[in-house]
Amino acid sequence: MLEEAEHWLSRRSWSVADRPLDLLVAAKRASNTSVSVVLPALDEEGTVGEIVAEIRRALMEEVPLVDELVVIDSGSTDRTAEVASAAGAKVVHRDEILPRVAPVPGKGEVLWRSLLVTGGDVVAFVDADLREFSADFVSGIVGPLLTDPDVAFVKAMYDRPLGEAAGQGGRVTELMARPLLNMHWPRLAGFVQPLGGEYAARRSLLERLPFPVGYGVELGLLVDALHTVGLDALAQVDVGVRRHRHQDGRALGRMAAAIYRTAQLRLARGHLLRPELTQFERGEQGFVPRTYAVDTEERPPMTDIAEYAHRRVA
Repeated sequence: MLEEAEHWLSRRSWSVADRPLDLLVAAKRASNTSVSVVLPALDEEGTVGEIVAEIRRALMEEVPLVDELVVIDSGSTDRTAEVASAAGAKVVHRDEILPRVAPVPGKGEVLWRSLLVTGGDVVAFVDADLREFSADFVSGIVGPLLTDPDVAFVKAMYDRPLGEAAGQGGRVTELMARPLLNMHWPRLAGFVQPLGGEYAARRSLLERLPFPVGYGVELGLLVDALHTVGLDALAQVDVGVRRHRHQDGRALGRMAAAIYRTAQLRLARGHLLRPELTQFERGEQGFVPRTYAVDTEERPPMTDIAEYAHRRVA
């Protein structure tokens, strides 16, 4: 590991226990900083309600840490929106945000649009498929942003069990993202969970970054944040254990392809000869090829969007 990365690891890695809630609330009040929490959700009726309820109870009712809790529904066919609303979240459908720009499928698309319907100075993103959820996931990642003005972007770090096997989750991280970061952006080698979906940042940074529309969004934001504000403005916080729904190998392959494409764009801004990924499934007559498009589109920095600029002035 680079000496710079080792130095960063010792200075910018914390535990959620390092910043008790009373300290965070006092820092929030003193800095007059507002906090928004965004959950991107697609068919998550089984978990989204518990997450919303816990954030409301622990961080809005018991202590005034979170000002706004928004679930962005990206086209659920189940009761995700109804469950989230009943639990106390503001629910907005992806297609209702910036209707002049036709939406495309993808997590990054939802996160990008969320900036138009939230108002917090700090925006925290939390995946909606987490089980056994703790409010530490939110307080942990917003903590450094409330207590240290030099920090602009914070990722959660945690153990990721795969079933009963400890530390075996995060397969795309270990097989794709970590090698890419170590080889091409070695200053980011200290991030334990570079692809984790729980992270927070200052709005003033997020609105300046492009958002890959798909699974490459976490890698893209991390790399672009490094180049925009520098390594010392990035941090990570240990929040314990993350349990969630795991995807099958083929879905992970498609995720890895999107992440590789995101990295390639940032390395060369070059043309991908074939933005597709072919995988194989065994059928009655042998292996059958299935070809999927790789996410290649990116949304521009939100400061380039007229509606966003108009909202800020208003």
